[in-house]
Amino acid sequence: MLHKEDPVYVAGNFNGWNPGHKDFELKRKEGKLELTIPNLKADVYEFKFTRGSWDKVSCSKTGADMSNHVVKLISDTSITNSIEAWKDDFSAVEKKHTASSNVSIIDTAFFMPQLNRNRRIWIYLPSSYASSKKHYPVLYMHDGQNVFDEYTSGYGEWGVDECLDSIMQNGKNECIVVGIDNGPRRLNEYNPFNNERFGEGEGKSYAAFLAETLKPFIDGHYRTLKDKNHTMVAGSSMGGLISYYTHLAYPSVFGKSGVFSPAFWTAAGIIAATDSLSKTANGKFFFYMGGLEGEEYMSDMYDVMQVLGTKSSALIYSVTDAEGRHNEEAWRKWFPEFFRFIMADWTNYVIKTDEN
Repeated sequence: MLHKEDPVYVAGNFNGWNPGHKDFELKRKEGKLELTIPNLKADVYEFKFTRGSWDKVSCSKTGADMSNHVVKLISDTSITNSIEAWKDDFSAVEKKHTASSNVSIIDTAFFMPQLNRNRRIWIYLPSSYASSKKHYPVLYMHDGQNVFDEYTSGYGEWGVDECLDSIMQNGKNECIVVGIDNGPRRLNEYNPFNNERFGEGEGKSYAAFLAETLKPFIDGHYRTLKDKNHTMVAGSSMGGLISYYTHLAYPSVFGKSGVFSPAFWTAAGIIAATDSLSKTANGKFFFYMGGLEGEEYMSDMYDVMQVLGTKSSALIYSVTDAEGRHNEEAWRKWFPEFFRFIMADWTNYVIKTDEN
């Protein structure tokens, strides 16, 4: 293993997939790297190794992406893993741009006044946009690096552009998609609440940026359907958490949300917020969780759904994939189902469990 002087970290579903958190840096001892993680509950955990960022994630000896390491923790245990190679040791030309011709960059440094920082913003326009005068629904998605382009993704993309290019071939259910890149303070930006381990939550300011700055800009520069029924927000993990909160906090702006593998475990105030804000919550909420992500995370999601379903008039659609993991491959698989749900005129409450 090269880069012996670089710090090595573990990132997983126990720390919000933070690739460089100081509390999860492995220590060198007798030629090996070790880390003890205290106070983990019995559950299924997934993780990867990095050298501080997703550009420097471990990979196979040929440079190929690897599946998450998985451990089912029942009691205190020790596990041994090996690192074959690092992603950044392989030429970037091996990773190709996959964004379709319908995807472009609005701005590489769009100003976020609520957070006093800048961010790259992507946009996907339907094929008919240039030749028509139609107005379109808009879906806002977090972790924009992973939405359209394999080249910019940390470890896989959603393939939203390819999916929509296929779905929209008949000219129906066309939609604009806006991707907002994450930044180095992702765990803070996507959390509406303070977290003892990760620090101050900036999610309320981020949600305000979406509702009060970015949406008005998009509506002012593109032909959009501006009402809440045609304005959606979606994301995964921490992005699932902030998508849910944004829909909840701005029900007159966002009418539909995709809450994929939400990191509710990082948000101590999410049940209380759901309880207090549910009376104004409406529209459609799509929830997804993979069966291999851990029972605790599944339970957290269903606890939130129970309060939301009891106290709001919202339509809730929940998907559980028994073989699903916490990764882009799983979210890419279920994005078409989410899209059909938010675009369809459904009026019934549905719970779906995939046991295959």
